[in-house]
Amino acid sequence: MTPLMQLQDFSVSYGSVEALHQVALMIGEGEIVTVIGPNGAGKTTLLSAAMGLLPSQGRLVLGGTDMRRPTVEAMVAAGVALVPERRELFAEMSVEDNLLLGGFSRWRRGDRTQRARMDEVFAIFPRLRERRGQMAATLSGGERQMLAIGRALMAKPRLLMLDEPSLGLAPLIVREVLNTVASLRALGVSVLLVEQNARAALQIADRAYVLEMGAVALTGEARALMHDRRIIDTYLGLGRKAD
Repeated sequence: MTPLMQLQDFSVSYGSVEALHQVALMIGEGEIVTVIGPNGAGKTTLLSAAMGLLPSQGRLVLGGTDMRRPTVEAMVAAGVALVPERRELFAEMSVEDNLLLGGFSRWRRGDRTQRARMDEVFAIFPRLRERRGQMAATLSGGERQMLAIGRALMAKPRLLMLDEPSLGLAPLIVREVLNTVASLRALGVSVLLVEQNARAALQIADRAYVLEMGAVALTGEARALMHDRRIIDTYLGLGRKAD
């Protein structure tokens, strides 16, 4: 497996409080990796620091390049996109305008293929094509999540980082969104997925990391972890029923 992004001894502190402690994590080319864990484990902090939104210590290696102290600008330029937990859409702008803004970084570098890229996003999310002139504020929760992911894809990322994409969505919509995330693998997009819905995340991921108290407590193939007694008892909510 060719590594796309590697974190080595990756730590983040809020003042004197250490939120992440020497995390080691690797995402391969075309791979979906999920990070699961309880509230307060440091999952969102991990994504924010990897994107350069928070200061960190340790190493972040992207495509063989040591990013030293990553910044948002450097990570975006290197082909990384983040969809935050709150989605952060421009509510009073149309679906189409939100998507165009997602491709702005490429436009600024001279790429004028935004319309063609938008058609590719519409092929992934046909519902967005139907809503292209609609204000983002009027979309359903599932449609807003699709738009947030679609906007990130407009930048043609090598690595897409998703923070709790299932949050607040109905079960059927969760399945639809995560199935679409799984399909990105075939398009050559690697995915780092932070998710509290451990069962859904493990079903689509190749590998998984369990984060507890800011440190990696367990890692392995996603399918194997679905049958691990510690995961079943703690995160899948099955308990003795699994027997």
